[in-house]
Amino acid sequence: MDEEVQALAARLVRRLKAVNATITIAESCTGGLLASTLTDISGASEWFNQSWVCYSYDSKINELDVERSILETKGAVNAAVAIQMADGARQKSGADLAISITGIAGPVALNSNKPVGLVYVGIASAHWANAESVQMGGTRYENKISFVHFALKTAIDCWDRAKVRQEVAIAQKEKAAAVAVVELAKSDAANARRAAEASADASWQDEEWRDADGKIGDDSDFESP
Repeated sequence: MDEEVQALAARLVRRLKAVNATITIAESCTGGLLASTLTDISGASEWFNQSWVCYSYDSKINELDVERSILETKGAVNAAVAIQMADGARQKSGADLAISITGIAGPVALNSNKPVGLVYVGIASAHWANAESVQMGGTRYENKISFVHFALKTAIDCWDRAKVRQEVAIAQKEKAAAVAVVELAKSDAANARRAAEASADASWQDEEWRDADGKIGDDSDFESP
């Protein structure tokens, strides 16, 4: 296998292991090459549970819950199918991350007007899903390797972007919580100030008295008998 592909696989696995995540794979045109690349890494049983190779429409429908209507109207090589393949594999396996590959490796595009070398990669987690495409040029074997390379790179990019989004969301929540604490402290201080003022007014009124004519006075209004 291409050294750069192996390096990308190792980079992705390091990300998975850092958070104890698992991965699953759903492949069509690459015929299990991506799963093989990942499981070439020692200790794969810790983060790799299972994978699917679904070549036919029926296998995509029955194994991965891809919608028949999309396959029949748009074919198997498009973003919607890539996402449904990935999400179907993720849900059935219980993995944290799923990668799918659907494309046309060549040398000809049987029963399709789409170009040879076109591939869609789907990436899915429990919180988001995405699909990316690219056009390759090469032999059938070269295209299959290029598809795996693209799938690994896409997965890493999606993972890293999701991590950034998560960090931003956490920072925003922490900022909102800090602002809420400050506002609560201000509110508590204002309430305490009003309570103190009310208490002072009550103390002053307790010391006042009214004379026979209803005027408010104090002991200085009296003359000694």
